[in-house]
Amino acid sequence: MAGGAALNVFRTSTAGLPKEALNRKLWLSVLVFGLMGAARGVDEGLITGVFNSDAFKRQVGIEDLNDAELADVKGNVSSMVQLGSIPGALLAFFACDYLGRVWATRQLCVLWIVGIAIFMGNNGNMALVYFGRFLAGIGIGETVVVGPVYLSEIAPAQIRGLCTCAFTGSVYLGILIAYFANYGTELHLNDTKARWLLPTSVHLMFASIILIATLFALESPRHLIAKGKRHQALETLAKLCGLPPTDPFVIDELAGIEISFHEEKEATAGAGKLGILREIFLIRRNSYRLFLTNLAQLMACWSGGSAITVYAPDLFAIVGVVGQEQSLLSTAIFGVVKFVSSVICALFLIDGLGRKRALIIGITLQTIAMFYIAIFLNVVPIANNPDFEASASQNKASTGAITMIYISGVGWALGWNSGQYLLSSELFPLRIRAICSSITMAMHFIGQYTVNKALPSMLLENALKPQGTFYFYGIISIIGAVWVWLCVPEAAGRSLESIDRLFDLPWYKIGLHGRRFAEDYDREHFEEHAMAKEKQGAEITHEETHPEKA
Repeated sequence: MAGGAALNVFRTSTAGLPKEALNRKLWLSVLVFGLMGAARGVDEGLITGVFNSDAFKRQVGIEDLNDAELADVKGNVSSMVQLGSIPGALLAFFACDYLGRVWATRQLCVLWIVGIAIFMGNNGNMALVYFGRFLAGIGIGETVVVGPVYLSEIAPAQIRGLCTCAFTGSVYLGILIAYFANYGTELHLNDTKARWLLPTSVHLMFASIILIATLFALESPRHLIAKGKRHQALETLAKLCGLPPTDPFVIDELAGIEISFHEEKEATAGAGKLGILREIFLIRRNSYRLFLTNLAQLMACWSGGSAITVYAPDLFAIVGVVGQEQSLLSTAIFGVVKFVSSVICALFLIDGLGRKRALIIGITLQTIAMFYIAIFLNVVPIANNPDFEASASQNKASTGAITMIYISGVGWALGWNSGQYLLSSELFPLRIRAICSSITMAMHFIGQYTVNKALPSMLLENALKPQGTFYFYGIISIIGAVWVWLCVPEAAGRSLESIDRLFDLPWYKIGLHGRRFAEDYDREHFEEHAMAKEKQGAEITHEETHPEKA
């Protein structure tokens, strides 16, 4: 069975799933659309190393700026992709609906490639630097919607979680490759234009691979049903399942898709776009869900996790890593730590610990790391002080601070980075899930833009300074942990109906008492279902034994 060995390793249950369903067509589709997660990771891992190279500064004419001016330009360049990703995330569902999942991927790859090409060929024009990264950002912003939507639609229910991990894992794969691209070019290339062009070309490599691979990808059967192409949907689903179109499993799967689509259509019949917006914003249970997911995005971004990913070379230098080469090596190791942590957390911890517990543990690790670094920088005046000579004990404390940056990456992978996506994918009912996810991901990029734009200026001596910045992130992390404990419901292992029922509770009870409420609901629902089946069985038996009364 293709892929069976991997599934055994991860102990994923495939009960009720034909062995033919785990075939090359399915895994190719998972690979193509999962790989889109690397778009964000590549940019977050590359841009600071690229910007810090002297060759890039000479290319765009900013080598003579003072610290404050350079920090402002750095924030603008680094955050421009996030700024473009805001409209990209909002436009993604329109592209999915009108173009289909495969063609939406092709157009976002074209935007991504053209934008990076403009950035690389700027010829010293800062306007082209900003425009190119903004245009690439529109395409990158679409990936966080198109990829997960497609994966959730084509993956069999038994392995949906494993398939979705392909997208989240690719984010860290992109970060890892980007970090090593910066380190490798710093180590082996002279201070020429190739020093920043070569690592930037990693963008083009990923975008081109995905674009070419879409030529062999299959469209989502659910999109085809929505467009009234039932015969094509049946053929596509049969190929994904590795079974003939007449197989009962294929027919049942297609029937489920059709029933779900018609139920959703009936639920929104006559409502129009304004009706959907009224349902989101004027119905309390829905507006509160949107509030939860959007606040989670902002707290995640301002806890410092994503900022450390983007500005890792600078932050390693601040805590005592000497030299650009050593800073980039530490950053590359940081990429390995985050990648391995994300895989372990996604496959073994998130479901085992539960969403809420994993989120709080991750935030706690991140909080400890932030406060250690802040206290270290407050006691040891090493930041932005190249003439400082540390004592033996201070060097040990510096090693501890470097270690804490790695620990913050582990906490981020287990906590906010997983939680912010899981909340938006599990809390919303089907008929408003798409548009609410789009709004939530737009808020994600707003948060990323603001934190990436602000961090270089926050680190300046006339602002918060490095120690104040880490104190700030630590305080936000504490607030986030308390908020999660009080307000965020536990969705792991819950049926969609019981999750929906949670929001019948007053807002202040959802986080604290929601789990028990959901368990009671599931138990009652199971008992009602069992009684109904028992009653149905008794009626059938009665008819069989008394045919004259049937």
